[in-house]
Amino acid sequence: MIKKIKDLNINYIQYGDGKDIVLLHGWGQNIKMMDPLGKNLYDNFRITILDFPGFGSSETPNFAYTINDYTELVERFDGSDHYKKKFGVSTQHYSFAVKAFVEMVKDNDTSRYELAIRETRTQEVISDVANLRSEIGIIYLSDFNRRAIGKLLRTANLEFHPLINCDAYVYLWSGHPLASRSSISFEDLKDYPCLSFEQGDSSFYYTEEILSTKDYSRIIKACDRATMLNLMVGLNGYTLCSGIICEELNGGEFLAIHFESDDSESKMEIGYITRKNTVPSRLGKLYIEKINEYLRN
Repeated sequence: MIKKIKDLNINYIQYGDGKDIVLLHGWGQNIKMMDPLGKNLYDNFRITILDFPGFGSSETPNFAYTINDYTELVERFDGSDHYKKKFGVSTQHYSFAVKAFVEMVKDNDTSRYELAIRETRTQEVISDVANLRSEIGIIYLSDFNRRAIGKLLRTANLEFHPLINCDAYVYLWSGHPLASRSSISFEDLKDYPCLSFEQGDSSFYYTEEILSTKDYSRIIKACDRATMLNLMVGLNGYTLCSGIICEELNGGEFLAIHFESDDSESKMEIGYITRKNTVPSRLGKLYIEKINEYLRN
């Protein structure tokens, strides 16, 4: 039998009566692989076995299928037209990552998708991508955390793709006593609270701010970007960051001023993580294009 799904003719067989069971063959196989199992079950169940696109007697798609494409195919097999594709991004607290997501959404019919952008802790960014909750994760590496984070990524079967290398900047509000400086040293900052995103009980290698092992006189933790900005205004706090700031989202009353440091750990390499040996989805490719476009400008 043939059913039209996503403009492809999908071959399948169906027999038996009762609750539905769908049997899916392995890579490089076809219906015949699962038919013996189906014959042992059909007395009590209605068995459906299909040939995946490009296998058996099903048509071959004109692009490489991702896990999401195969998932959609199976979920739409019952004839439902209400399936929504899922796409998610998990990121450390970078406004440019959110801005790229916004631009990606503008270029798509969002009624066809279930979309998610998650600004969260570093450990959760890694976990989300490893567990397929998000397709892409945005993190940074430095000389300080590269070995530890790299080991975690390898263990989770993830890979890091570089986007941009950055010097360190001091991020503070325009009314801060140091706002008129062209550059700021560590000594200049000693009287002001250092702001840091909370990472729970995780290793200090997960910290989102560079030079996290320095001896700061005062440190205040925050969980979200809005609170961080409020603390900058209310307490003349600051944070050390990449200097890549989206004023459209954060507001124009904040500044990124060059941080004076010869420490190699003050260099950041921002990139994105994905599962190894996976083909990015159409939205995944578009999202990365939007990030690169923003970073070029």
